[in-house]
Amino acid sequence: MVSIKDHFQNDLVIDDIKAVDKNGVLREFAGLLKTAGKVREEDGIVRVLAEREALGSTGIGDGVAIPHGKVRGLREIVVAFGRSRNGVDFQSLDGKPVHLFFLLLTPEDNPGDHLKVLARISRLLKNPVLREDLRAALPNQDVRKIILDEDSKYLQK
Repeated sequence: MVSIKDHFQNDLVIDDIKAVDKNGVLREFAGLLKTAGKVREEDGIVRVLAEREALGSTGIGDGVAIPHGKVRGLREIVVAFGRSRNGVDFQSLDGKPVHLFFLLLTPEDNPGDHLKVLARISRLLKNPVLREDLRAALPNQDVRKIILDEDSKYLQK
């Protein structure tokens, strides 16, 4: 069974996304990944994510978006989390602003794991209590722990 904990590190969290539009959110995440040493340059990441968004918004509703893409030359699966206190118009399926973002990047040659991790994230975010806990978490709270605690519940099943 796929677990998020193997791909989601403490330094891959944006506590309060400052961007006000979709492209800004993608750029903010790309900057985080470059700073954390996960990618070499930001523009390629933004391009991959924007190309995926052009196929249809990854804003899945209920204040959640899961921007994702397959990246040539990436060595490992990368999961990042961010939240926007104000909400961002991400052209979500339900038309509502997005407050919670999970970013998923996988190596281009690993489509099976891409789908497994994407499905895992989607399953976790179906839980309205988790979504509310993530939105309400204080800035100094470990949102990664909140996410991994929820993820661990599904490992036992």
